[in-house]
Amino acid sequence: MGSDAGCILAIDQGTTNTKVLLIDRAGSVVAHASRPLKQTYPKPAWVEQDPIEIWDSVRAAIDDCLAQAGTPRLEAIAISNQRESVTAWDRRTGQPLGPVIVWQCRRTASFCEELRARGLQSLLEERTGLTIDPLFSASKMRWLLDRIEDGKGRAERGEICLGTMDSWVLWNLTGGAAYATDMTNASRTQLLDIHRLERSRDLLDIFGVPREALAGIKPSSAIYGATVSIGRLPAGVPVASMIGDSHAALFGQAGFLPGSVKATYGTGSSLMTPVASPVASKHGLSTTVAWSLGLGRVTFALEGNISFTGAAIQWLGEMLSLPNESQGVADLAKQVDDAEGVYMVPAFAGLGAPYWDEAARGLITGITRSTRAAHIARAAVESVAYQVRDVFDIMRTEAGYDLQVLLADGGATRNEMLMQFQADMIGLPVLRNLSTDVSALGAAYLAGLAMGMWSSVDEIEQLRRSRDRFEPSMPASERDRLYDGWVRAVARATYDTSPA
Repeated sequence: MGSDAGCILAIDQGTTNTKVLLIDRAGSVVAHASRPLKQTYPKPAWVEQDPIEIWDSVRAAIDDCLAQAGTPRLEAIAISNQRESVTAWDRRTGQPLGPVIVWQCRRTASFCEELRARGLQSLLEERTGLTIDPLFSASKMRWLLDRIEDGKGRAERGEICLGTMDSWVLWNLTGGAAYATDMTNASRTQLLDIHRLERSRDLLDIFGVPREALAGIKPSSAIYGATVSIGRLPAGVPVASMIGDSHAALFGQAGFLPGSVKATYGTGSSLMTPVASPVASKHGLSTTVAWSLGLGRVTFALEGNISFTGAAIQWLGEMLSLPNESQGVADLAKQVDDAEGVYMVPAFAGLGAPYWDEAARGLITGITRSTRAAHIARAAVESVAYQVRDVFDIMRTEAGYDLQVLLADGGATRNEMLMQFQADMIGLPVLRNLSTDVSALGAAYLAGLAMGMWSSVDEIEQLRRSRDRFEPSMPASERDRLYDGWVRAVARATYDTSPA
């Protein structure tokens, strides 16, 4: 690539890997690099990562990507990130003061139960658009502060940073000069009033998180700061967008208008549809900020979060000692035409939307003497589609718009059996984006808007996207029979936690 070709360097900091892409003005990927990440599980339902390892993965992937590209002219850097995951670091030294508590982690379940016992569920749902659950960031921030010596005092004095992964990556890219987050990530902390679009003193007090420890909030498309020299990355490159990965995927799919709905198939899954104003869900969905393009230019979304989809398939591959866990399960599942009545409910750490049941635990049901590993593999793959339908059905009712097609993205969409089964389960077409980097593309589009590479979302909508289409072919009676079996399996996975 010649030195006169302007590109966006897009960083997609995910749960299982960090990807870095160079994206040109046509929206095409011209270079790509990836570095894997580990998760650790120090206790049941606890999930951690190492903040230094995450930053090292970003640096290494940037170097790998730029090494492929020659001497590209970098217009800007874009960041998309795993949401809700939080860490703490010393504001003076930049050294971590704890692990990254990953979005899947359930260590704050007892604290969340205390909030419910105090009668705060309705208040928090109305103010933040989010139910009380360990998924969201604020309870994780509180947990970290409680385990740092004089944590709250130091935080109140501005000595500690409590940040999501966008803030951590930005801090390091700018050598500590910029400490900020975007509106989408802020809306996932449970500290942002979704109606006033600012942090509420009441919410900060409920969670015991000092304002002084938190990053400043900016639009998703904005100049956040400039890089220092890091390896092949030169100094002075503007960081021009930050956005949570699920929101970035909806933007990358050009799902700009109400009536669009996308599902991202990753470690977990997120369904999201834009709405004109916050929706008070009665059935377990969340209201969130989809993106912000500047002062007063905020798009909202209705979202359902599923904790274990791709991670459930990977788990089964590990259990079966398959050499390539996820692909091995997909290949095994193809050996049978159906699951023969076997269902797998991957409630490894409770169930997310629309159930929000922390006590639920995973199970495999319907096993007979004729059940083989292939049937269980098929059940694992099908569990992804069933969980997506759980959310899609409610979203279709509550969004107030006619949802006629599902836009699909993420690594698991390469499984054609899953895509066809998904279309069959919702009874509507599934449009699969053939790029596996839609979140990075969405973040790049936002950075390009900030830098003037693209003039409007209309121009972005016209960029070429490679998609294919899966039409439903299953009879309605068969669809209903299979889904009824899933509903019964979920009921078995749900523990009765009421007092005796």
